[in-house]
Amino acid sequence: YPHQLSGGQQQRVAVARAIVTEPEVLLMDEPLSNLDAILRIKMRSEIKKLQRRLGVTMIYVTHDQVEAMVIGDRIVVMNFGEIQQVGTPSEVYHRPANTFVATFIGSPQMNLFSGKVAGGRLEALGGIVEGVGLPDGEVLVGVRPEDVVLGKGDLTFEAYVDFVEDLGSDSVVHLKTRSGQVIVAKLSGGEPPSPGSRVIAGVSREKIHIFDKESGKAIAHGV
Repeated sequence: YPHQLSGGQQQRVAVARAIVTEPEVLLMDEPLSNLDAILRIKMRSEIKKLQRRLGVTMIYVTHDQVEAMVIGDRIVVMNFGEIQQVGTPSEVYHRPANTFVATFIGSPQMNLFSGKVAGGRLEALGGIVEGVGLPDGEVLVGVRPEDVVLGKGDLTFEAYVDFVEDLGSDSVVHLKTRSGQVIVAKLSGGEPPSPGSRVIAGVSREKIHIFDKESGKAIAHGV
């Protein structure tokens, strides 16, 4: 009987009943929300494989951006009912349309900080990137945590290590610049820097995203 099933079991039964009707379009509204974390990871890959085998168009609603990236062939990112961007997981991750998409997709989320373009130079975090083909003005600069490296880059800045999340294979390092700006770096392998230590960090110009300071719309991906 339905009342004898857990919430997760009821959810799985509902999904199975919808699939066996062989619909042309299948709408799933957060079908994995009542499952524990381990089962959610397993089920999202099963749903993806099932969709490909059946060849049915599936509209999958979720607030979990990782779920969207794993399951979706195309993602529609919405904010208060308004579409912000439509694209493949790679497109919305590497070329976000605005700051909302940039910070919603990706974990840890994209670093955003103030910058200035003047005379073909981008100034941000106390560093300078030369030869920037953008109009002069104040901008927002975006950098993914995994694109921040210890050592010099096209945009180089000094910071001290505020604290470190050691995840084993990766380390999430929270850096604080002289101006107090917090920059999160996701480092793979090796020994992470010690909290309180001073470091030089950098970013390749190809990995720098530029957004309009007022509207938040993307201006450039790579400078």
